[in-house]
Amino acid sequence: MIGKINDDLFRRVILPATGAPDGRVLVGPKMGVDAAILKVGDQFMAVAEDPIFPVAGLPLTEFGYFTVHIGASDVAITGIKPEFLTYSLLVPPDTPEADLEATVTSIHATAQELGIAIVGGHTGYYPAVTVPIIGGITVWGFGASYITPAGAKVKDAVLLTKGAAVEASGLLALVYQERLRRQGIAPEVLQAAQKNVYAMTVVKDALLAAATGGVHAMHDATEGGVLRGLWEIAQASGVGMFIRAADIFLAPGAGEVLSAFGLDPLSSISEGTLLLTCEAKAAPALLDTFARAGIAAAVIGEVTEPEKGCILSTPEGEKPFTAPPEDKFWEVFFAAGEKS
Repeated sequence: MIGKINDDLFRRVILPATGAPDGRVLVGPKMGVDAAILKVGDQFMAVAEDPIFPVAGLPLTEFGYFTVHIGASDVAITGIKPEFLTYSLLVPPDTPEADLEATVTSIHATAQELGIAIVGGHTGYYPAVTVPIIGGITVWGFGASYITPAGAKVKDAVLLTKGAAVEASGLLALVYQERLRRQGIAPEVLQAAQKNVYAMTVVKDALLAAATGGVHAMHDATEGGVLRGLWEIAQASGVGMFIRAADIFLAPGAGEVLSAFGLDPLSSISEGTLLLTCEAKAAPALLDTFARAGIAAAVIGEVTEPEKGCILSTPEGEKPFTAPPEDKFWEVFFAAGEKS
């Protein structure tokens, strides 16, 4: 298995092992919920953690950029602004000091841009580490209210931003760029897909959506892509989904790049794609907000009664969908050194 553990293992091993109970934990570990919510005084605290891996072909300065944005995105989807972070940077013993400094400086610069204070962490050289990694970045913030993926309501509109397969297309277009050129992918398509790596964040999307109003649930389409993200919202909220495949647009270049590897764009990791449900009457205002911010978005379906399940409407007819059993992107991505 590569990537996140499966749902069964999560339920059997992780959920029973969450330490001491505490009444201040309003939202704790749950499948599809990426940020915890704690009650702190008269405010709500959103906190999330992620590991971050480097990407071949990207400078370490960009590694720092992704570290902050990926961590901050999990907090932003609660509608709470990310305010603080800690991180652990682990590097091989022979890592030049200049490389370590480049990563740290980039994390600092990105945190500054987002208004996030870095308040602690750990940095060290370790023989067990073969490439620089962020063992974990923890991000948190405080707000007067919050949104979770568990808030979707029947008759809500379902919206998507930036298109499907943002992360998968961006990363594969970088690490396999020579192979894709040899396979005849047009240079302009490859370049468009490579730019998707800079769209691997929903911080702006989520905070704009929360400020516009009418939003009931938000989720970042990470592992398992758009279909898993929608299914997780449905499961967390106890609702059904009716999704129109024709309305799910793809990130630039995603169709061509993923087709080259036999990957499904709707089931492939898509960090940077915000999925949200909102009051139907709020959808036009949200689409207008996104358009004015230069963020592509579309209404792709509706929330339905739970007994109707999750349905994907395609040209071939309607079919039920669940969480993809695994995200096949990871197998392709980690084989890059052998197959590019």
